[in-house]
Amino acid sequence: MVAADVGLFSFSSCIPSLSPPPPPPRLRFSFTRTKRLAVASMSDDPVREWILSEGKATQITGIRPIGGGCINRASRYDTDAGSFFVKTNRSIGPSMFEGEALGLNAMYETRSIRVPKPFKVGPLPTGGSYIIMEFIEFGASWGYQSALGRKLAEMHKAAKSEKGFGFHVDNTIGSTPQINTWTSDWIEFYGVHRLGYQLKLARQQYGDSLIYEKGQRLVKNMAPLFDGAVIEPCLLHGDLWSGNISSDKNGDPVILDPACYYGHNEAEFGMSWCAGFGGSFYNAYFEVMPKQPGFEQRRDLYMLYHYLNHYNLFGSGYRSSSMSIIDDYLRMLKV
Repeated sequence: MVAADVGLFSFSSCIPSLSPPPPPPRLRFSFTRTKRLAVASMSDDPVREWILSEGKATQITGIRPIGGGCINRASRYDTDAGSFFVKTNRSIGPSMFEGEALGLNAMYETRSIRVPKPFKVGPLPTGGSYIIMEFIEFGASWGYQSALGRKLAEMHKAAKSEKGFGFHVDNTIGSTPQINTWTSDWIEFYGVHRLGYQLKLARQQYGDSLIYEKGQRLVKNMAPLFDGAVIEPCLLHGDLWSGNISSDKNGDPVILDPACYYGHNEAEFGMSWCAGFGGSFYNAYFEVMPKQPGFEQRRDLYMLYHYLNHYNLFGSGYRSSSMSIIDDYLRMLKV
């Protein structure tokens, strides 16, 4: 879907919007504020102003769209100091991109798997917001399953949170708000802020009281599924499907467009039904992060969050898959 010479592509931004996410608290982040500009003519284009100052470029040689979607516009800025990837949104303020930048930066700091480095987030003068980040040239190869598994596990192993499960700000999964309130207990966090939130959304949008009631019964009784597992708050990409995975020109895996939070590492595989993970991926992953007891019986539980999100975003085509998972677990747990 993306040509080999195209850099980052905002795949997850193509999901239709329900409602804007709740604004997170103001971040003390080095690239979240736009400095007062000395030259009035430059203030009309803060992206260009940053590239020609802090971006160390003296001229912009070309600007071209490289994809995007229903929510964000994506562009490649070519300069004499290299290329930059820029996403803009004309209606949503900086909070959405601040959440993305915090996630990208957290993953980047692990020095494990390659992600685009975020440089700047700010408001647009006419409304909306932008994010400037590293431009990565994609390669054509998809033969990096074992490297992807190993590097992803290294990221999970390297980045743990002392605050518990959650993230510094709320962010989005597609265009759905993702609540990341710090919680000390994983089962509570996943039940309330992941499954519970999606179930409430389904009831609000579709009046689907059946899936809500059955889903809540599962949430209240799912604790035995975690017996024997050691659960630590690992840094997760959060939305790891094939559209958010690529490789650079050296063949090393790249992940992008995150919905980061700290959670049980197995939750990272919740989108595996459209990620194409094979045996070599899992073998390499488990060499670094050993498989926990009960892994297989929790796999569908982590997929359920994403099936419910797709139900809420795209409609009834995903309802049957969501309900089937819930019913299977209710039978397994005999509740």
